[in-house]
Amino acid sequence: MVRRFAEAFSTDDIDALVALLTDDAWLAMPPAPHEYHGVTAIASFLRASATWRAGRRLRLRPTRANGQPAFGCHLADAVEQPTGIIVLTLTGDRIHGITRFLDARLLHHFEPSATSSYLQ
Repeated sequence: MVRRFAEAFSTDDIDALVALLTDDAWLAMPPAPHEYHGVTAIASFLRASATWRAGRRLRLRPTRANGQPAFGCHLADAVEQPTGIIVLTLTGDRIHGITRFLDARLLHHFEPSATSSYLQ
């Protein structure tokens, strides 16, 4: 499920991503004060975000944060730009929460998974 999330997120496949969420899922982006609650609000935000990036893709590298699945996130331009960390909160076989920390300086605190490569 975590790999499916990464593939859907990095390719802006919003329908596939939303299918992985619980009905009461949430998305937060500290330190920004924005939070999105529910599948409809999350899908709307992700579509707007994909439009704003104008075709630029995100690359995700698996890691862990406080025992939870997480990803280092980079904007895949001509020169890769770190954009922060995404941490997933799981409930059973679904994703209940997505926290996208928007501070690229956090990346150096996280070791990529030894067997992982970038997902795009």
